Amino acid sequence: MLRHKGFKDAQDFRKFLQGVLPSDVYYSSAYYENPGAEMSQKGWKGADLVFDIDADHIPTACKQQHDTWACRNCGTSGRGSKPENCPKCRGQKFEEVSWPCDTCLEVAKRETIKLKEVLEDDFGFSSHEMKIAFSGHRGYHIHIENESVHALNSMARKEIVDYMLGKGLDPSLQGFDFERGVSPDLEDFGWRGRLARAAYEIVLSSKLEPETTGKGISKSLLAQRERILERWNGKGPWIIALSVGKEKWAGVIQQAIERQSIKLDTVVTTDIHRLIRLANTLHGETGLKKIDVLGSEIERFDPFSDAIAFERGTTTVYVRESPQFRLAGVSYRPYKNEKAELPTAAAMLLLCKGVAEITEEEIRVQ
Repeated sequence: MLRHKGFKDAQDFRKFLQGVLPSDVYYSSAYYENPGAEMSQKGWKGADLVFDIDADHIPTACKQQHDTWACRNCGTSGRGSKPENCPKCRGQKFEEVSWPCDTCLEVAKRETIKLKEVLEDDFGFSSHEMKIAFSGHRGYHIHIENESVHALNSMARKEIVDYMLGKGLDPSLQGFDFERGVSPDLEDFGWRGRLARAAYEIVLSSKLEPETTGKGISKSLLAQRERILERWNGKGPWIIALSVGKEKWAGVIQQAIERQSIKLDTVVTTDIHRLIRLANTLHGETGLKKIDVLGSEIERFDPFSDAIAFERGTTTVYVRESPQFRLAGVSYRPYKNEKAELPTAAAMLLLCKGVAEITEEEIRVQ
């Protein structure tokens, strides 16, 4: 890792990259008086506000199909997210291979859109003050470069994170009164409206998680659903008139908070010295680009087509094992212990993941 580098202009920076040829390029989200000095002598002046949405922090069933782990101590391996301890030797160090797929990247995109809306509606940032980018792997970044955020310290940024997570949220301060039968309107702003709409959707679908809502609540809500929705739309008191019970309603609100909270990497936002991947550079684990995405176009953005860097040629690789994956509109079958001639982008993905090697024939040709 080469750190504490500063450049006076873009041309010097390009020359440096051409000479070093790094697998990954990061820049500091902080501003310094002396960027090239050691940390203690840099002279911190402020930092952008950065958010990282990563599928690694969002539970998805697809991980069981494409992610793998192996204990560094005894070699025990498995699929899905790594355990806290190895089931065989209780070790805590693992080799992990995580893959991007349509499912986990779509979930990450939904969280990014939620975050964008909160930054606009609750914090007042305009779309022009936000830079949204696909990370090159399994998520998205949002950068706020407005000078108003530069002086925020770590604790202030933690307050913003807690707001996004809904941490410590008190329903009684958001318009819910379970004793008097009062609720916020569906059109309210901020957490009030989001909680109201999420709770409304939960009642509408009557799909409730037993661990958060208590036994039997689905049945009791289902019996009262039409009356609840009718009262809520009419903006009248509804809780106390219905035999659901305030404890069960509290469970509904807790599930609503979980639905509306934004699943982000909290460490990235609170770090006032954060290094973040540079836009238009390659991600060393995929060979895809970190690429800016216009907020108005994020719904149509396809990472597996729009972020491809290597668009020409083919490369023959020996693949030890890989799951099914998609690139540039082509779906590739799983490979195991075999040679494959692939488009360069697909071969690069397998090489970057460490599951493939360039064949001897390919090396001789080169």
